[in-house]
Amino acid sequence: MPRALMIQGTGSNVGKSLLVAGLCRTARRRGLSVAPFKPQNMSNNAAVTSDGGEIGRAQALQALAAGLPLHTDMNPVLLKPETDIGAQVVVQGQRLTTAKAREYQALKPQLLQRVLESFGRLKAAHDLVLVEGAGSPAEVNLRAGDIANMGFARAADVPVVLAGDIDRGGVIAQIVGTQAVIDPQDAAMIAGFLINRFRGDPSLFDDGYAMIEVRTGWRGFGVCPWFPDAWKLPAEDALDLDAPKRAEGLHIICLALSRIANFDDLDPLAQEPGVRLTMLGPGRAIPGDADVVILPGTKSTRGDLAFLRAQGWDVDLAAHVRRGGHVLGICGGYQMLGCEIADPEGIEGSAGADPGLGLLDVATRMTPQKRLTEVAAVHAATGTPFHGYEIHIGETEGPDRARPFAQVAGAPEGAVSGDGRVAGSYLHGMFRDDAFRAAFLAGLGAVSSQSGYDAGVEATLDALAAHLEAHLDIDGLLSLAR
Repeated sequence: MPRALMIQGTGSNVGKSLLVAGLCRTARRRGLSVAPFKPQNMSNNAAVTSDGGEIGRAQALQALAAGLPLHTDMNPVLLKPETDIGAQVVVQGQRLTTAKAREYQALKPQLLQRVLESFGRLKAAHDLVLVEGAGSPAEVNLRAGDIANMGFARAADVPVVLAGDIDRGGVIAQIVGTQAVIDPQDAAMIAGFLINRFRGDPSLFDDGYAMIEVRTGWRGFGVCPWFPDAWKLPAEDALDLDAPKRAEGLHIICLALSRIANFDDLDPLAQEPGVRLTMLGPGRAIPGDADVVILPGTKSTRGDLAFLRAQGWDVDLAAHVRRGGHVLGICGGYQMLGCEIADPEGIEGSAGADPGLGLLDVATRMTPQKRLTEVAAVHAATGTPFHGYEIHIGETEGPDRARPFAQVAGAPEGAVSGDGRVAGSYLHGMFRDDAFRAAFLAGLGAVSSQSGYDAGVEATLDALAAHLEAHLDIDGLLSLAR
């Protein structure tokens, strides 16, 4: 009989996504057909699915761990923040509307049926569905109409295990406090807890672990030590992008925009020994030793263009180009490099137009239709084939399109400046292709390690599964599922 188990957390960023990914790989290695599911996710880091939609990047990693193609049922509600108080609402892979936070609260009860439909299809097709919560069930002010945590768990009758993060401190209060504030009927759905991200000797926490069991009456399923190779897996939160700190190598600067999206584009570069990748935060100038500056994707192109200018990065970029430096814009970053960004219908914010950075002779007009597709391309400068995907709104045209970044199905894609130092493309995921990454770095005078990025992700998922097997009661966890 198909079964399901839900991992909720005592807060955001306690490691729920990685735990579910590791459990998916563990269940798969035990011969189970397993699928990941997250009722509601909030992330600007999205992946294109096999059925022509989009889901959160964390569910894409979990699907990979489970050995499944990506499907919109794995993340039926995806919120993509465009401002501090509003987000694009994507339902079963397609944009439904843009709503402010209070408006979304009123919309949530209508979405529960869609969530349950997607969950039901996954459960019918697999032996086990591993569900990831969002944020924390202790956010009781948001409990009415909840579809992300206990609202879903009770509607779908899915048992819950609560994960606490000991690395941030106060894990006893995290877990005991969660039980104290949630509704008793919600608390009854929680079958146990686990401790995540422990550093050092786990036996030092034996008394604390026993105290949680006594105070809550919940069963403990283990203490999971810090997993040091987590940085090798695609991160969902830009705050998690933790590239190795190197003192030398080709210096690539990525501007950490306020609405940065699909930043996992950079993961393969971060793992290159000959590359020094810096995520440049607000208030910091682009350093003079930068070889390449990357303008990444963003969920709010005009908003992040204003953010970029507020940091003085427009002045720094102009100086970088004058010094002979290279610039690559991806998706929204490509749009920023042009002469104008027009949004006459107010699709990403207020209607209007803004001048771009003027580093490419192109202009972008925002359109309601979102392009979601996987593509096979050929890099124009080197003739190297590669795979990527598009996930954007807007159309970009102009004279520099006569020098395309790539060819897709025989048609030009992207644009390159006359001197070849500034390039823009709508294609995400290009650096995952080992041959393209090597060709790109060679063009900048750097040598690729030629390591297989995808093979490395697979090996890290196997290592994560072994890590969980060694430290958690996996048999006990799987026995909870119903």
